[in-house]
Amino acid sequence: MEAELAALAASGATTLVGLMVSESWEQAKTRLARLLGRRGATGSTEEELRRAEQTLATARSTHDDEAESRLRGAWQTRILDILTTDPDRGEELLRLLSELAPPGTPTMVSSISGGTHHGPVFQGSAIYGGVTFHVRTPAERDLRIKPDQVPAVTARFINRSAELARLDEALGATGDGPRQPVTLGVVHGLSGIGKSALARWWAHKEHARFPDGQLYVDFAPLKGDAATPDAAGGDVSEAMAMVLRGLHVADEFMPASLAERTNLLRSRSAGQRLLVVLDGVDQPAQVRPFIPKGPGSAVLVTSHRRLGELALDGARLIDVRPLDTDGGRALLADLCGQHTVDSERAAAARLVQLCSGLPVALRIVAARLSSDDGMTLASLAAELDDETGRLAGLSLEGEELSMSAALGPSYRLLAPEAARLYRLLGLLPAGPVDAAVAAAAAGTDLAGAQRLLRVLATAHLVETTPDGRHRMPDLVRLHAREQAAERETAEEHTAVTRRVATHYLALTAFADRAVKRNRLRIAPLSPLLDQAVDPFTAPGGPDPLEWLDAERTMILAVLREAARNGLHDLVWPLAEAFTVLFLHRRYLGAWKESLELGVAAAGAAGASAGTAAQVEQAAAAEARLRSLLSRPLMDLGEYAAAHTELETAVARADVTGNLVLRASVQEFLGRYLDVAEPDRAVEAYQRSLSLNSRAGEPRGAAIAAFFLGCAQDARGDHAQALATLLRARADLLSGGEPDPRMAARVTAAIGTVHAHLGDTEAAVAALSEAAGELRRQQAGHYEAQALTRLADLVQPTGRTAEVRRWLTRALAVHTANGSPEAQELQRRLNALDTET
Repeated sequence: MEAELAALAASGATTLVGLMVSESWEQAKTRLARLLGRRGATGSTEEELRRAEQTLATARSTHDDEAESRLRGAWQTRILDILTTDPDRGEELLRLLSELAPPGTPTMVSSISGGTHHGPVFQGSAIYGGVTFHVRTPAERDLRIKPDQVPAVTARFINRSAELARLDEALGATGDGPRQPVTLGVVHGLSGIGKSALARWWAHKEHARFPDGQLYVDFAPLKGDAATPDAAGGDVSEAMAMVLRGLHVADEFMPASLAERTNLLRSRSAGQRLLVVLDGVDQPAQVRPFIPKGPGSAVLVTSHRRLGELALDGARLIDVRPLDTDGGRALLADLCGQHTVDSERAAAARLVQLCSGLPVALRIVAARLSSDDGMTLASLAAELDDETGRLAGLSLEGEELSMSAALGPSYRLLAPEAARLYRLLGLLPAGPVDAAVAAAAAGTDLAGAQRLLRVLATAHLVETTPDGRHRMPDLVRLHAREQAAERETAEEHTAVTRRVATHYLALTAFADRAVKRNRLRIAPLSPLLDQAVDPFTAPGGPDPLEWLDAERTMILAVLREAARNGLHDLVWPLAEAFTVLFLHRRYLGAWKESLELGVAAAGAAGASAGTAAQVEQAAAAEARLRSLLSRPLMDLGEYAAAHTELETAVARADVTGNLVLRASVQEFLGRYLDVAEPDRAVEAYQRSLSLNSRAGEPRGAAIAAFFLGCAQDARGDHAQALATLLRARADLLSGGEPDPRMAARVTAAIGTVHAHLGDTEAAVAALSEAAGELRRQQAGHYEAQALTRLADLVQPTGRTAEVRRWLTRALAVHTANGSPEAQELQRRLNALDTET
């Protein structure tokens, strides 16, 4: 009990010290003085609190961490004494501190009676916190490697010779040299008919025809159910980014808009013979941007729709029909053995008929036959014959195929635990999951989930992906969801979503902290993270950004599902943590949608809040997420929408006592004003700098000073800008966590200011220093910017050799990263050669 009381006292002291630098301190001080001075003079207690406030302010202004620690220790002793001698008053004090705690306070104050906090509810959630699939470490970009992305063919291909011949005809090369057209083929047909297998087989067969590589996009995991009306189609922009990465375009040089990305694909593909395979397309607009420019290239599309509009683009439409009796028997013979089929030819033909000639259904039938020694083709056909009414194997637009006739018997063979996991996986969004996610869904332990997944894999109800995750084929997932609708309650559906969303929240929060430990965060996640294991800090643990990238479509799908289930307390914290991925890899459509979901959830949480503290925290969350949302909106050119979000963010932040949040929102406002109203940007950055300083946030103040200096320079206040930037650089290089990368960016800005002041040599020295440090920090984008500024500055002076050296290095950076600016740099270098 003593240890527990000490922990409560330490938590209370931390919260009290945090209150002293918040804007709600003046109101809090009166209430605290009344409670602390109950057995003494209230006035003397107010004076004691005032002296503590002054001590803390002095400690933070002089960066005296030891003095701040002594102050916290003194209050810990004071609170522990109250808890020990007067438990009722002690608990009342802790409740008051919990109510007054500023949003985002890192330590939650718990009461003696069991704990109260105003963050997400995590009780009853099993937190595993593991990553149970292999996340590849990103390799250094090698421009010599040609893209070869079409998945491998893993099974024999049966009886599609006619379709392969039509593909040969549709995508065959005609003409010669630059006169060869780019061909387009669309393979369409019923779900489960084998379209993807056909496309992969043809790509494998024709590999040598495309010496510059094969690119592949699977649209299924990119689609999901759009949560906002304008989110549909965002998959096209993200898919284009995937294709450009395959052509060695780095994320920091990735254009923001789909139009710019499409133009870059044309530039990158000119002169190359490429095959682009687009799997699971729904509409023609998902195809047209991906048509490469290189003569002899081809685009191969699979779709459950006919996509007849693409015929206007010269596409050949290839209908894939169910296997006929001979073809179906040939597939069964390949799967079960020729002797088995020859001995029961009539039963084999009946099974083909019951499965509607669908290869996926025939493979499930074969799996059942192989797993039951007593079953024959005839007995299985007789069993399935009673369920033929459940088949809707017609390839008509708008209808769905029910696989109950094929999957029902396989499902009924499962033990109860495996059947339950099967149903619960059907409730999850489409996409591969690892064993830890399956464990969270079922509320079981990891070993149990792995055992049950092996059972489902043996029954061919899940597939194991090369990275060790598990996925359900689309039709199998529909069957699992159908069974869940019959057997699981709506409450269980919500509970599954809560468990999986909580699992992803823990891992995403750990990944966020692994990328940047000290960052403004509103969600109080300590209660959650204290229950979980951080996989990113373990020896040999996965790279946090690579894990987030691998899981991003699933996390976004879980966010949508949690929002539909009204789990607001999980949605906004997950959206906040998830944004770390997008700060480094600009998937703008996904970033925008995730933050819009978070904003809506924060607003709903505020509307349903029961205490003043909950209302304040929801306002802080909404302010944070709206300010973050301004970033993708601006990158997408939606400046009016970004302005609206920022105005609301400022209003929400101003009603909270969180100085750091208010400073951050002002910084985001300044970034917007840099573009929209440059004259006002200085004021916003000055407010951000002042608020950060008051909050004792030296790094936040230094970054605000960096942007302030740039804005002052743009306004023409060059001398003032130089002083501001010099201070920012010094602050970034001092303290407990120096930031040489950001300091180098400031040095580059200092070089620009020197140039504006007419001091060319000082400008050259600063920009050269910045470029060197940015190269050491592997910040190629900013290094290239500094080098290009150097060349612009010095070229009029006739120092051609230096200009050539700088432009050559900048060209190498842009070329290695697939930047569209490489062409302009090459033109400048060619012009230099002509002049000399």
